[in-house]
Amino acid sequence: MSTKAPYKVLFLCTGNSARSIMAEHFLRPLGHSRFESYSAGSHPTGVVNPHAIAVLQQHHIDTSKARSKSWDEYRESRFDFVITVCDRARETCPVWPGQPVLAHWGSPDPAAVTGDERTRQKAFLDVASQIIARVTLLCAFRDEQLGANDVRQIGEQYSSPGNPSGAST
Repeated sequence: MSTKAPYKVLFLCTGNSARSIMAEHFLRPLGHSRFESYSAGSHPTGVVNPHAIAVLQQHHIDTSKARSKSWDEYRESRFDFVITVCDRARETCPVWPGQPVLAHWGSPDPAAVTGDERTRQKAFLDVASQIIARVTLLCAFRDEQLGANDVRQIGEQYSSPGNPSGAST
């Protein structure tokens, strides 16, 4: 991990269409210039979920550059933190150069929720709230508190009722 900001954070998921995209884009304004955020997926869908875009826009976040991309794009990049947001990405996460802090902040997959439009929108808002809480906590840590254990414990907080690990299907 570098000794001073900006810290580079990579959020990983399987499809890079919802959770990791939201985490990347919420960290940008909340982390100010202290964090640089990125996201990628093991098997990117190639399309950002429109519900994720809508949630980000409701928070007045620019989504014009949001795109679903493979983690291969960052294969040679060095990060201070690599955070998985789904169990599949956690299980298949590659080794990253530079020994970044690895953490798992699992959230349920809102894109997997079925039902009417209102139900699906609520799923995205619920996951977004969880991600915002975690990112806000990360930003609240002083530099000397950004150790592996503290960052990993963020994933244990704000877990979903009945789904403490953020398991994905």
